[in-house]
Amino acid sequence: MDIDALSTGLVAAVESHAQGLGLFDAVNGHEPIGSAAPGNGITFAVWYDAIDPAPLDSGLAAGSGLITMTGRLYTPANQQPYDAIDPAVWSATVKLMAALALDFDLGGLVRNIDLLGAFGPGLSAKAGYVTTTADNTQLRVMTVTIPCIVNDLWPQAAT
Repeated sequence: MDIDALSTGLVAAVESHAQGLGLFDAVNGHEPIGSAAPGNGITFAVWYDAIDPAPLDSGLAAGSGLITMTGRLYTPANQQPYDAIDPAVWSATVKLMAALALDFDLGGLVRNIDLLGAFGPGLSAKAGYVTTTADNTQLRVMTVTIPCIVNDLWPQAAT
């Protein structure tokens, strides 16, 4: 397992799917902490959230892992018409989730995206609001949980 290739490859694979959809004004491989609000379009960002063992898929020699990434779609909540904000963000979220489901091994980087939640929350999204720290703008967001199962993430041995 090439951990360095995996660490850059997973985020890059999700970014590539997001960019390929042509729905986002910007796509970032990091959480935009302290950034100014995006323009009136939709911005997407993805970053690592958690690494956990996947005990049911681990053996005596190697442990499999559950790597969870967070993706977030952002758009200003104060743009007109207000009634168009949620449908646009929702539609982009569903299209992104569909693209991830269609390439559920992310080009062979992972065994699979845990689409249905065999090891915890599956591929899912939750709506909310975030306020930027740079300019205090309220954003409408959809936060996407992207759980990935990776075989043999780390070696295991008794001493």
